[in-house]
Amino acid sequence: MNVFVTGGAGYIGSHMVRLLVEAGHRVTVYDDLSTGHRDAVGTARLVQASLGDRSTLQDTLSGGAFDAVMHFAGSIEVGESVRDPAKYYRNITVHSLNLVEAMRATGVGRIIYSSAAAIFGDPRYVPVDEAHPRDPANPYGQATLQVESILNDASRAYGIRSVCLRYFNAAGAHPSGDIGERHEPESHLIPLLLQTVSGRRHSMQLFGRDYDTPDGTCVRDFIHVMDLCGAHLLALGHLAQGGESAAYNLGSGSGYSVLEVIEAVERVTHRRVNVIDARRRPGDPARLVADNHLIRSALGWVPQYEGLDDIVAHAWAWEQKLAR
Repeated sequence: MNVFVTGGAGYIGSHMVRLLVEAGHRVTVYDDLSTGHRDAVGTARLVQASLGDRSTLQDTLSGGAFDAVMHFAGSIEVGESVRDPAKYYRNITVHSLNLVEAMRATGVGRIIYSSAAAIFGDPRYVPVDEAHPRDPANPYGQATLQVESILNDASRAYGIRSVCLRYFNAAGAHPSGDIGERHEPESHLIPLLLQTVSGRRHSMQLFGRDYDTPDGTCVRDFIHVMDLCGAHLLALGHLAQGGESAAYNLGSGSGYSVLEVIEAVERVTHRRVNVIDARRRPGDPARLVADNHLIRSALGWVPQYEGLDDIVAHAWAWEQKLAR
């Protein structure tokens, strides 16, 4: 297939591009490189432009005879979305609407969207299934939910079929060690811990030890980035075979506390993490774990990496390259 990948120079997008190329698909990456990296695209074609540039977007789509779109582009920092909501409504909602309109104009009828668990807000029960109420607690989650609504409406009105995959905590790196997570600034737990043990960071803050969890620290669902990309490949096949629009929660289905993640990092790296206790961050739920039964049964998705050690080991190989 011929696949148009927005945000394909970013963390998850670049791993998806690698998997698509390895599977024999043709790939065009559309990325403004504001947070992505040119070298992460590999052999795929790169168009450096913004989704806000409607003319370039439509020209690129019309000239490619694309079979499907994979949409990874967008801002992802919850805290920043509270401080600057306009940026998030523009980069997520408005840019996604531009993309849908360009798809409609050029006859591209399939899209897989990188949604997020943030659409659910503070979970009312755990694990979180697809029937869980959607009640975003921040502009990032609200903007992401708006895109799901746009895609639902576009499916009914224009026949643009979609699969929305609601990520929990993507983590890890490509097993080859060639590509991995490179955010500036970094805000995700595992790379922050690994930067601490590699010496690129002095210490790691632990935000609260008094949550209603077994060890008092927050519990999260970590899914290996390659398992996440594997789900996208299955979703692509689902749409290619005429499957209907759908939305799935995408996580490992297992919860790990912050202290358990720290222990895994120390176990894999054989180094101690310098941890500094800090107060709770506002809005951090005690537990956030996916119920992944629906995507397993509907698409036949089976994760290859179900424990923390593989995730940490692959991320550690990548961090050691960055720390040189």
